[in-house]
Amino acid sequence: MENCEKARLFGSALVLLQGVVTALFPRASVRLTKKMIGKNFHNADELDAKPAYLRQLRAVGVGMIAAGGTGLLLADAEGAETSDRAGTEDAADE
Repeated sequence: MENCEKARLFGSALVLLQGVVTALFPRASVRLTKKMIGKNFHNADELDAKPAYLRQLRAVGVGMIAAGGTGLLLADAEGAETSDRAGTEDAADE
């Protein structure tokens, strides 16, 4: 159970970090997408991202920041709640 919680925290932190990079540097995401598409298609390097697509990438990045941050905050709140319960149970046992 502890490993599952650590994996969830790691995933939330990773989504948060990816969201920051995508929101601040959408052209880096475009370059990565071009490289991935270029593995299977010819002339992928000639593609040009429209400004609307870059705005959409920024919006996706902001959403990822919100999702990752929420995951981290909920895990922190859940951990505090669990430790409060453990303290209450220990006091009741005495």
